[in-house]
Amino acid sequence: QVQLVESGGGLVQPGGSLRLSCAASGIIFSGYAMAWYRQAPGKQRELVATITSGGSTNYQYSVKGRFTISRDNAKKSAFLQMNSLKPEDTAVYYCYAFREGWGDYWGQGTQVTVSS
Repeated sequence: QVQLVESGGGLVQPGGSLRLSCAASGIIFSGYAMAWYRQAPGKQRELVATITSGGSTNYQYSVKGRFTISRDNAKKSAFLQMNSLKPEDTAVYYCYAFREGWGDYWGQGTQVTVSS
């Protein structure tokens, strides 16, 4: 059974930082690309950042320079370091694993709220 479990969300003031974690089980983690998506109230889910199995990264324009995606294959985990947070970063953040021909999987989401 595949599971992706996010943690690390919470309430933070503007300008603050959070580090999200995604722990995977039931998949050969090193073979999967990983991504973080987010969904704000009343908006569509959007891609925030991706990291390939080889470690190449890509970011949505609005988070470039503020967010960093990383992975630790030994721990079967992906991370999203979020700095200089803004109120518009408020959303539920989802972990996503995908591998062509092998399927794709979602986590349950973790709430991030940026407010003073």
